[in-house]
Amino acid sequence: MKQITIAIDGFSSTGKSTIAKQIAKHLGYVYVDSGAMYRAVTYFAMQNGFITKDFFKIENLITKLDSLTISFKFNPEVGFAEVYLNGKNIEHAIRTLEVSSFVSKVAAIPEVRYLLVKQQQKLGKDKGVVMDGRDIGTVVFPYAELKLFMTASADTRAQRRFDELIERGDKVDYQDVLTNVQERDYIDSHREDSPLVKADDAIEIDNSHLTRKEQFNKVLELVNTTLDNLY
Repeated sequence: MKQITIAIDGFSSTGKSTIAKQIAKHLGYVYVDSGAMYRAVTYFAMQNGFITKDFFKIENLITKLDSLTISFKFNPEVGFAEVYLNGKNIEHAIRTLEVSSFVSKVAAIPEVRYLLVKQQQKLGKDKGVVMDGRDIGTVVFPYAELKLFMTASADTRAQRRFDELIERGDKVDYQDVLTNVQERDYIDSHREDSPLVKADDAIEIDNSHLTRKEQFNKVLELVNTTLDNLY
């Protein structure tokens, strides 16, 4: 059966990873969370004192990039692949608000993007992949058969992220989460290298008022239409 590449882009906390995992599982495709890869580099920078609220030692991080090995290993207990950095499981550590506050700055570095885009393209070279991020349909897989661009209001996204962090047991303030969402939107959209933009041939989905099931059905219909049109 013919397989396709599905690229899902969009702003932070629009549920990109959720729908990408659902579709990949349903189709038996490989799921790649590109955002987790940038979070892994950010976590590394934080752990090594390269980035704080007061400074960012960009050159120090760049010189260490070759020492990073980012991989994904499927965990049957949770039902998805978790991210590993140099052999260590950092899935939980990279999902904090603190990492979120720095990840857009790290992702704006051309050398970081170049390294991770190469890895992402290698992961998807055989198709049968669902990948979500900020530049998947525009840079990583510009020839993907199906491109989606997810969006929702900043308030809706902040509330989703806040609920997710509270459920994890994190102590966070809603206003801090909203500010983080708005700051990331600006940085992601205005960086010089591969800014967040909707690909010309991407289908935009505003999921502000969609349930997860409604969103899944909508995307699955688009997938099936795309597959039908290949024959």
